[in-house]
Amino acid sequence: MDSWSLLPDAPLAGRGPDSAAFRRMGCTSYRTAARYVHELPYGRNSDRADYRLVLTEERGTCSTKHALLAAVAREQNLPVSLTVGIYDMAEANTPGVGRVLRAHGLESVPEAHCYLTTSGHRIDLTRSGVNPRTAIARLHGEWTLDPEQIGAHKIELHHLALQEWLRERPELSLTFEELWSVREACIRALGEA
Repeated sequence: MDSWSLLPDAPLAGRGPDSAAFRRMGCTSYRTAARYVHELPYGRNSDRADYRLVLTEERGTCSTKHALLAAVAREQNLPVSLTVGIYDMAEANTPGVGRVLRAHGLESVPEAHCYLTTSGHRIDLTRSGVNPRTAIARLHGEWTLDPEQIGAHKIELHHLALQEWLRERPELSLTFEELWSVREACIRALGEA
């Protein structure tokens, strides 16, 4: 994963409500909007499918932060896409989840992670203070999403990945619901980190 500094440094033109929201906050370019979002704290929004809440609630997850910036890119006709990839979430690549995983006897769990793609680069703005180059080394699959698909569609992709992961590990004595609960505990731990 790469840094927001590789995103287009295009001025925010006068089109689109999401671009206008950033301009009202003093962000004059796409890159300054990305830096602003990157510096916001990690945390779930009150509606996990409404990416516009990132600005009003001053926090966001990988889904909401990147969907908001993908919506701005769409308004500005910039070559930036919202992408979701499945990776093995572990303490080494997602600091803060290790305690939860160890408590359940797991080293990792599949996670659906959203980020932006542009010009062959994967850009991760999820958490400031985390080196995006070392966070995720290997992805099991990637899909391009519209910003409006971060709710049910992203969750469906994630559920399918978790179900496949469990089928490949019959030695684990976890149901899908238990595994999802572990994953949710990991996400809560990230909000506390």
